[in-house]
Amino acid sequence: MNEWLTDFGMFVAQLLTLALVVGLGAALYMKARGETGERSRLRLEELNQTRRQRLRRMQLVASQPGARKGLLKAFHRDDKAQARGKGEQLARPTVWVLDFHGDLKASAAGRLAEEVSAVLEVAGANDEAVLRLESAGGLVHSYGLAAAELDRLRQAGLTTTICVDKVAASGGYLMACGADRLRAAPFAVIGSIGVVAQLPNLHRLLKRHDIDVELLTAGRYKRTLTVFGENTEEGRDKFVEDLETTHQLFKRHVAERRPGLDIEAVATGEIWFGSDALERGLVDDLGTSEAYLVERMREARVISVKLEQKPTLSHRLGLGVSRGVERGVERGLEMLDAGRWQKR
Repeated sequence: MNEWLTDFGMFVAQLLTLALVVGLGAALYMKARGETGERSRLRLEELNQTRRQRLRRMQLVASQPGARKGLLKAFHRDDKAQARGKGEQLARPTVWVLDFHGDLKASAAGRLAEEVSAVLEVAGANDEAVLRLESAGGLVHSYGLAAAELDRLRQAGLTTTICVDKVAASGGYLMACGADRLRAAPFAVIGSIGVVAQLPNLHRLLKRHDIDVELLTAGRYKRTLTVFGENTEEGRDKFVEDLETTHQLFKRHVAERRPGLDIEAVATGEIWFGSDALERGLVDDLGTSEAYLVERMREARVISVKLEQKPTLSHRLGLGVSRGVERGVERGLEMLDAGRWQKR
């Protein structure tokens, strides 16, 4: 048994040494090349072709065994006809599909900006941009930036459609309202045109334990409410005034982009499901993004645009070394178990 433990320990030591050498070599190589961070790549997928291939597979599975040969011949003839009409296919308008999944900080705004730039470089006069949007909102300035990136599509004259399958509330609706056409699923959450802020105050707790907090500012309203200091009525009033100012900017943004909307009636911070939002003019149509894209495929090329992070060489090598170590340890444990059984 001791011999097996010794062999296993030596095996693990050799494996870790090899991993260290490979990792060091990779680090030196990356330094020599000056490679830092991750690079991005634009991934394009023609959804018409993807749907067509899936449909063919479904047809083959659903057909009788004797009919499959005829189906394959029909697919082949269809491919030839499509190849002959390639020019006509390219002459059709293109629907560029983008995706935005928002978090509190609207972290995807930077990626969205680059995708919008890529689309604007090649979009034709009859093309359309479709954004599949999902966000419950977050920081005002972050979602203001994301909304401004979407405005670039409209300012360039590109028809823009936003589809909301689940939620576009608060900052999410700040983005969505800028579309030429806003479509929502029947139970999607829409609205929340309001502003909220909250913070704890520990002043009384600190005072109870004889702890003082010195807050020094230059400027009357540099700090209105604090977490540790004693808040004043003047500070609270100014804080609420700032919230109201932000709310007015939000309302103005929505009203400019949806002039037919009764902004005072809907800017209460409330949310509505898709069908109720349609009645109030918050959206233009009901339906899912999938149904809309399938409909557009009948007359246009539908292309998904995604900016993806491409892992660096060091990251790929690190994953390979990690997996190698895991497999080696597993193999060593198998050897150890086999030794135990032989000992018995």
